[in-house]
Amino acid sequence: MPPTQKQRNESALSAVNVLYFLIAFRICNALLIRTFFQPDEYFQSLEPAWDTAFGPSSGAWITWEWRERLRSSLHPLLFAGVYQATAFLAESLHLETTTRAELLLAAPKVLQGCFAALTDFFIWKLAEKAYGRNSQASHAALFLTVFSPWQWFCSTRTLSNSVETTLTTIALWLWPLRNDPKQPGSNARSLRAALALAAIATILRPTNAIIWIVMALYTAAPGADINTTRAFWTLAVECREALISGLMVVGVSLVSDRSYYGEWTFPPLRFIHFNVVQSLAVFYGRNRPDYYLTEGLPLLLTTTLPFAAWGCWQALSSRIPSADGQKLTRPLAISVIVFIAIMSLIAHKEVRFIFPLLPGLLVLAAGPFSQFFSPLLRPRTMVKKGLLILFVTVNVVFAFYISQVHQRGVIDVLHHLRHEHESRGSSNTTVMFMMPCHSTPWRSHLIHPAIDARALTCEPPLDIPIEARSSYMDEADQFYADPVVWMRKHMEDVTALAERRSSGKINIHQDKAQWPEYLVFFEQLEPIMTDFLAKTSYNECWRGFNTHWHDDSRRHGDVIIWCLSESA
Repeated sequence: MPPTQKQRNESALSAVNVLYFLIAFRICNALLIRTFFQPDEYFQSLEPAWDTAFGPSSGAWITWEWRERLRSSLHPLLFAGVYQATAFLAESLHLETTTRAELLLAAPKVLQGCFAALTDFFIWKLAEKAYGRNSQASHAALFLTVFSPWQWFCSTRTLSNSVETTLTTIALWLWPLRNDPKQPGSNARSLRAALALAAIATILRPTNAIIWIVMALYTAAPGADINTTRAFWTLAVECREALISGLMVVGVSLVSDRSYYGEWTFPPLRFIHFNVVQSLAVFYGRNRPDYYLTEGLPLLLTTTLPFAAWGCWQALSSRIPSADGQKLTRPLAISVIVFIAIMSLIAHKEVRFIFPLLPGLLVLAAGPFSQFFSPLLRPRTMVKKGLLILFVTVNVVFAFYISQVHQRGVIDVLHHLRHEHESRGSSNTTVMFMMPCHSTPWRSHLIHPAIDARALTCEPPLDIPIEARSSYMDEADQFYADPVVWMRKHMEDVTALAERRSSGKINIHQDKAQWPEYLVFFEQLEPIMTDFLAKTSYNECWRGFNTHWHDDSRRHGDVIIWCLSESA
């Protein structure tokens, strides 16, 4: 019996309520994050956005990737618009400087929280497409995404991978099923919209194209349900729609990048040339071939991993009860396997690179999860009730630790420096970060251009032959090879520091940097700094917990600030 208009309205209202809840939930999630994850969260989005919104004199740190035109401008321009709107609002309301700073800090988080909510919402809708509306499995998918530690930790961060995942999720929901009986016109429109979103995701992260190649080939492959003629025409339609959508998105991207860079360029091609042809990505790390299987997927899925593996097996072995569900879950499982296989061939690996697989993996996991804990969230046996409580507890505790504790000092230190600058009412504050490069956010958290900050850099060996790269040392490497030698070479003589401070004389060592009012470094460096600056008026003025452990020995211990005394 078809649903009545009232039932359809109630269903629509239910979807709207779920979306409102998810938006509120993820905005709170975004504003509550207190920890550091990856520099790209700031330097590939917020720093170029800040520079676009407020100009070159605003103090944004534009890294070499933007000078080399490796990144699409589409992503940071989203946040540039948010920054400009927030600044306009603050000016219109005549808000205090401190309030304006807090709003500028929060604004991109709120926008990213909305993107994260859309990811959650369309994971739920994708599961409804696979398992049926109001099915236990679709509700399980919503439960899994809300209680996913990775979603809590990463989806609200301003990484291009996060927006890529949102676009991928919506595009998967729009993608027509194999041999779909719907009207051809309806399918064509849905396919065009899906391909447009897929094209944007590919512009942001070129590796996203792997997912869509798999989806397209599966949908058009000949088989028992599709003869060769229909398969040919399906593929032809996909190619036509891909061309239309792709040209539209590429056109917008070219115009955007022409405006941002001041010349015609196509960053995805330059990105591939840098990572594949020049193999410069390995400068930032090389991982084992099995990394994604032994570390990446366990971190991405945590306690959901066994259910996702079970779901992949069910999809590939034709054990999904619904025919439509099989048409969706099987290409999802194949795309996961192909994506992992291809990405494992690239030397430099990070968990966030497989983030766009998470929506499909959660949908695959939802079926086995709902079967195991049936009836959903009210399992009949005490053992399963205990396992469900353990599942939720582990996820919540893990999410809390990585979002509130692990690597929080490098965020807290910038809040402290900003508040110090605001409370002093000083026209200028000088800071030096003696840390591995990009250990902290930058202008997106310092906010004020009058905070004159400097940090160690780590430019890759762009113009150095491959055979000479093994001996290349960036500025941060040179510093940590021998901090004392580096400081003697690049900083003014400490014996002249007191004289400069007391007499007001300018630094006569124009080729060397003056010592700042604030020195920021990790506890690991404290013994060296204590010895080297023993006869100066630097004193510890702030210390913040950062992490219980770190795989980089240079980042061990607390984050420390030394202040230069006024009496120096």
